[in-house]
Amino acid sequence: QVQLVESGGGLVQPGGSLRLSCATSGFTFTSYYMRWYRQAPGKERELVAGITTSGSTTYANSVKGRFTISRDNAKNTLYLQMNSLKPEDTAVYYCNVIVRRVSWGQGTQVTVSS
Repeated sequence: QVQLVESGGGLVQPGGSLRLSCATSGFTFTSYYMRWYRQAPGKERELVAGITTSGSTTYANSVKGRFTISRDNAKNTLYLQMNSLKPEDTAVYYCNVIVRRVSWGQGTQVTVSS
């Protein structure tokens, strides 16, 4: 079964950085497009970034230039490096993959506050 486990969230001050990880299993990681989503309280879940099997990346305008999505195919792990964090980045961050059906991780909380 597809399993996605996010980690790395926490509390940081505005301007700080975090690196989120998504450990995956149950599918051939190298063969699938991977995504990071986030959901803030009272808001819809939104796509943050995506990465192709070959490493090409796409970002939401709100995070472009600050966040970097990457993948380590040898470790079956997806990453999201978040720099210059803003309070509006506060959300639960989820990794996502579609293997016949959409699969979601449990999410990891990111809180940006002074």
